[in-house]
This record gives sequence, C-alpha cells and structure tokens, in this order.
Amino acid sequence: MDSAETPTAPTPPPPIRKRRVNRGDPVYRWILTAMALCLPLLLVTVAGELTASAMPAIKRFGPSFVWKSTWDPVAEVYGAAPMIFGTLLSSLIALLIAVPLSLGVAIFLTEFAPKRVRTPIAFIVELLAAVPSVVYGVWGIFVLIPFLRQVAVPPLRALLGWTPFVSGVFYGNSMLAGGVILAVMVVPYIAAVSRDVLLAVPANQREAALGLGATRWETVWTAVLPYGRAGIIGAIMLGLGRALGETMAVTMLIGNRHDISLSVLQPGYTMAAAIANEFTEATTNLYQSALVEVGLILFIITVIVNAMARLLVWRVARGTAAGSKAL
Repeated sequence: MDSAETPTAPTPPPPIRKRRVNRGDPVYRWILTAMALCLPLLLVTVAGELTASAMPAIKRFGPSFVWKSTWDPVAEVYGAAPMIFGTLLSSLIALLIAVPLSLGVAIFLTEFAPKRVRTPIAFIVELLAAVPSVVYGVWGIFVLIPFLRQVAVPPLRALLGWTPFVSGVFYGNSMLAGGVILAVMVVPYIAAVSRDVLLAVPANQREAALGLGATRWETVWTAVLPYGRAGIIGAIMLGLGRALGETMAVTMLIGNRHDISLSVLQPGYTMAAAIANEFTEATTNLYQSALVEVGLILFIITVIVNAMARLLVWRVARGTAAGSKAL
C-alpha cells in the first residue's frame, strides 16, 4: 500500500483555557452602585430632616402659612407669602433680562461667530459663574444701584410711571436691583446650556434650510431654534432654579422688607434672604420651625424646577454635538 494513501491522525483540539475571573469587578460594581445611590438618598435625607424640623410650624399654621403675610416673631405669628412673592418676582425679572441676552450669546457663538473667537468668548461668559455672589453684591451696591438711580429708573418712570409696577420712590435697594443682579448671575448658566443644545442640533437641519434658500438668520429661526426648543426651555428653567436659590447678592440689594408690592422700585424679601438674615435671631422653637418651613418650600420649588429642566435638556442634547459646520 502506497504511503501517500495512509490516513493521517487527526490533530487534537487545543486545550480549553478557563476564563480568568477578576474578583475585583463585582466589588468595584457594588462600590459604584452604592456611591450612585448615596445622591438620591442624600436628597431624601435632606427633605426628611427639613420636614421633621418644620413640623411644629406645619401643625400650627397649616396651609395658610403659604398665603398669609404676617411675620411677627413677638406674637409668634408667621406667614411666608411676601417671601414667596418676592422670590418669584425677582426671579421673573431676572429671566426677563437674562433670557434674551443669553440666547443672543448662544446663537452668536454657535451660528455667527468666527471660529477663532468662539472659544474665548464662551470661556469669558462661563467665567461669570465663578464670581462669588458676595462680589456681585458689592458691585451692585457701588455700581448697579447708582446706575439705576441716575440712568435707568428716570426714563423707566417717565415711560411706565402710570402703572403700579413702576410706582413709588426709588431709594436704591429694591426688587429691581435684586432682579438685575440675579440676571447677571444666571446669564452664564442659560447661555452655556443653550449653546450646548444648539450645538447638538444636527447639521442636516441647517443644510436643508440653506439648500432651500434661507438666509443664515432664517436658518436659525426656522430650523435650529425649533429643533432645540425643549432644551432651551430646560436651560431657562435651570437659570430659574439658580435664581430661586441665590442668597447673598440678593440679600444685599433687595431691601429685605417683609411686604408685598407690585412696584419693582420698592424693597422686597426672598425666602433665601429671610433664612440668611433671621436664622441666627430665631430664639424660639416655633420661630426656627417657621424658617425651616420656608426652607422646605424653597427646597421643593427648586427641586421641581431643576428636575423638569434636566429632563428637557436631556431630551434634546442627548446626541452627539453636530456644530455649525454648514455655515
């Protein structure tokens, strides 16, 4: 028999190697899970502590604490309506000023600015968020209030003095001053998030509008802004959450008067300013409990606003940033 026809023995399969198990992976996973759970647990803990500390005031005054205006530590009668009103009004003034300015900055940086100046301008705008609030307060006292008194308020009163919103004598520290300083402080937050949202708009949105003959501004107005509307609203709500909780700068400029007035030229009060001013003076348990309840209301409002804002921003900006390459 020919040796060429001799069958060859089959090659044995390679030995199966057991997969090495890294025992550190489960430990690492459990550690990360525990650290991630600490954040919501911390939020729940803060809410529980605030609720427990505010319970005496909640039982004493009930829901009427929200709409009553009397704040008398001597008689131990408390109502937070002027603080809630002042917080909402000053934040509204801030948004009326900051939103157009912030959107203008974001649109300019993403759609019109030359590439060589986009990064420096964005850095300068975001740097405003790093300035301490007490510095803004000092700047407001020595620069903003004199500017409002001499330059801004006289023509404003001449134009709108017949309305209840611009009535009364303007002394300086007022709801308007507090709203303007809040606007300066929230501009970097709204501008930065709005810029990220606009960068996340796909380039084909711009290319389609340009291909149909739209101008650059028409492209922004009809294609870019509608696509990122939810994210921009989320950015505005993030700025609102920042304005609601600001303390030091507003305390230095708003006047700290426990009263409700429709005029933005009159002093007002905010929940954060009341806590900062009066907590060290609270000598009774009910007084402390009332201030804690004010903090609980502020906590609930800010958590709701920020949660809604995060959901809106995530809805639009969860993709990869597309930039403005078509332009």
